[in-house]
Amino acid sequence: MSRLEPPKGMEDLLPAEVSRYRYVSEAFRRVAEGAGYREIRTPIVEDLRLFVRSLGEVTDVVQKEMFTVPRNEETLALRPEGTASVVRAYLGANLDKSRPFQKFYYDGPMFRAEQPQAGRRRQFDQCGVEALGSSSPLLDAEVMAVAMRSFAGMELQNFELRVNSIGDHQDRDRFREVLREHFRPVLAERCDDCKVRFERNVFRMLDCKVAGCQPSNRAAPHFLDNLSDTSRTRFDQTLAGLDALGVDYTVDPGIVRGFDYYTHTVFEVQCPDVGARSAICGGGRYDTLIHESGGPELGATGFAIGVIPVLVALSKQTRSTPLPGDPSLDVFVAAVTDDERVRAFQVADRLRAGGVVTDVDHEQKKLKAQFKSADRQGARLVIVLGPEEVASGSFKLRDLRHGEDLELPDDEQLVATVRARLHDTTTGGDQR
Repeated sequence: MSRLEPPKGMEDLLPAEVSRYRYVSEAFRRVAEGAGYREIRTPIVEDLRLFVRSLGEVTDVVQKEMFTVPRNEETLALRPEGTASVVRAYLGANLDKSRPFQKFYYDGPMFRAEQPQAGRRRQFDQCGVEALGSSSPLLDAEVMAVAMRSFAGMELQNFELRVNSIGDHQDRDRFREVLREHFRPVLAERCDDCKVRFERNVFRMLDCKVAGCQPSNRAAPHFLDNLSDTSRTRFDQTLAGLDALGVDYTVDPGIVRGFDYYTHTVFEVQCPDVGARSAICGGGRYDTLIHESGGPELGATGFAIGVIPVLVALSKQTRSTPLPGDPSLDVFVAAVTDDERVRAFQVADRLRAGGVVTDVDHEQKKLKAQFKSADRQGARLVIVLGPEEVASGSFKLRDLRHGEDLELPDDEQLVATVRARLHDTTTGGDQR
């Protein structure tokens, strides 16, 4: 029988890869929680209508990239992004009435049926924040600072914040006609998707990735040149907030996020080490989404970090400390003969209960093979338990890092003694 493979664009994450995912996630979580954001978890599967309403019917995600599941009279969809679900949960819990201003963060898998490529998969993880219930320009600056400090915490290099404004709905209505006048003479040269976008949502033409559409995109008018005085003032206040926080940025009129819910500030964090699609984070303000989802008119802003593109960039960069690999052990407990296996099992359990990462042989291996297992698992210490140790009420301890042998008493201080030794090996000391 042939072996089955995971679906196209979806991959198994073995322990070493999981460790790297956790490295990115935990760096993000530290910064988000430090800024007062609280974790929220929403279902992986949602009503398809949620994403059609929030993302827009003519976005590539809705038209081409949704994983849908028909069920009875409803159609479900694997979530392609996190914002719409967070807003739905916020309204469903009536937080807009009880405590409108909320700051959430999330971390989990998303799904899009796009063509897999370097740094892009059909199942992918995102870390993101959503700040709901405020229209403050300084809140935009805060979420961008959280993103940038998250990357600094990951020791990422060579990344840049690029910021733009797409104004409010009045600005967009005016600019829509400006764009149509620009694209109408070159419409025959655009891709088939852009010809549909011209009629249904001309802004999506600016987000087209087809090479033949790029020259007319580069020559297109800019939102920034068509903002109202009010919208321009608001954007300047956001930039002043970034300046006040010491966050470096570049104003880039070419940044146009792909979903319909965005208003005013939009931004990306880009890192060229990822490749041609260099964005590792995208976000912005979405002041109409709460109201369009059935709630009051409240402002909101947020971002999402792509974990896979970040890991691609980190893997290409020179680092002072290596990325995590396979999880390692603190201690391996080895039995010299079969008679000591149960005792070794008990000792391992004592250490685990004391917070020491410990393993023990379950394959009936000889002592030499057990040492090889300990080395393969990255154990720092090996406790050896044989007939002599049982008779004397002690253990032999081998420090694999320094090649030292010690004798430890089997007493109530065992866990504390082992923990102290682990600390000594970590810091390079030799205190006995």
